[in-house]
Amino acid sequence: MLKTLLIAVAILVPAVLLMGMKVFFTRNGKFTMGHVSDSAEMRRRGIRCVQAQDYEQRNRKKLYDK
Repeated sequence: MLKTLLIAVAILVPAVLLMGMKVFFTRNGKFTMGHVSDSAEMRRRGIRCVQAQDYEQRNRKKLYDK
């Protein structure tokens, strides 16, 4: 059991360090936002968050409103 735990820790620690390299080793490092509405390219293509689209559809007055 101890051997399995040590192997798991030996795999996880480098993985976390590599994923967070920009955040841990640069000044003012930030994780990039993964949300659709935060991406300029997605906004340019007209792709929006599914939650925002759902909200708009639920608040339409009539079926023929856009």
